Amino acid sequence: MKNILDLGPGGGTGGLEELVSELGEKKFRAGQIFGWLAKGVTSFDEMSNLPAALRAKLREEWYIGQPSVVSEQRSADGTVKCLFEFADGARVESVFMKYSYGNSICISSQVGCRMGCSFCASTIEGKERDLTAGEMLGEVLAMRNHTGESINHVVIMGMGEPFDNYEEVSGFLRLINSPKGVNLSLRNITVSTCGIIPVIGRFAEDFPQVNLAVSLHAPNDEIRRRTMPVAKAYAYDELMRACREYTEKTHRRISFEYALINGVNDSRINAEELSGRLKGWLTHVNLIPLNEVDGRDYRTATGESVRAFKKVLEDNGIAVTVRRTLGSDIDAACGQLRQRKR
Repeated sequence: MKNILDLGPGGGTGGLEELVSELGEKKFRAGQIFGWLAKGVTSFDEMSNLPAALRAKLREEWYIGQPSVVSEQRSADGTVKCLFEFADGARVESVFMKYSYGNSICISSQVGCRMGCSFCASTIEGKERDLTAGEMLGEVLAMRNHTGESINHVVIMGMGEPFDNYEEVSGFLRLINSPKGVNLSLRNITVSTCGIIPVIGRFAEDFPQVNLAVSLHAPNDEIRRRTMPVAKAYAYDELMRACREYTEKTHRRISFEYALINGVNDSRINAEELSGRLKGWLTHVNLIPLNEVDGRDYRTATGESVRAFKKVLEDNGIAVTVRRTLGSDIDAACGQLRQRKR
């Protein structure tokens, strides 16, 4: 059985138009099917304007790959964290969040992660497999069905490294942006990377409208190498050069994610060094008080050090915010809920 969410609406290899033609149907049926999928149906029987014979043919070889909800946690602030399970038993986490500018979902791009960042729960057992484009779309549709809420923004910042699964992430972006389906603006999507340099340039070419966030988490190579193994492959200065080229090519602001870890990267000296690297850039720094993870020794920075770090950046003319803490009364760090439900 194959996941029909992996298919786009058009023709060519792997499109719904090709599928319906193979099944002896007119091409307009592809648009009808894609429209139903975007509405979030979970059964071909719900596609009421399709002939019964076509629905029967679809059921023979295809399934609608929305994941099921294995477990959920609901925060008092409206945040909903779901542990989703796909047809093969693979599990990932997705988080629904409410903001003043609209509802957002943070989705996973892989089952686990092989990047090995030492402060992250997602990497504890490595990578199990990549998610397909349709499975990522399935996370969005399943969360929308589960919460009964619209979703206005998508962030690919959950489990996994999106640029380690670039082809499928690209497919997802095209699927969710399709005017025939969910029709989510590319400007309402953010993709996060820990800094896989060769893909940053490609991403700038392929999706200049999509927001890019780089998980930096350090002001220099020494600290980054100590906490993020990817830094051993891609040096700090090389990453900074690639990010500058991205902003010059796209004319888009780049965001740097910076998890503040007590005694590791949260000192005034660290803030001054980071300021020296970013001053004058078209950039934004998102300071994140670390979500503490079971089995990791790292502790979150104190409120005083967060405020002091932010002030140093502001004094140097760098746009900076402290990420609003959502879901603080549930397992906030991505990967924790999956670990608990092993």
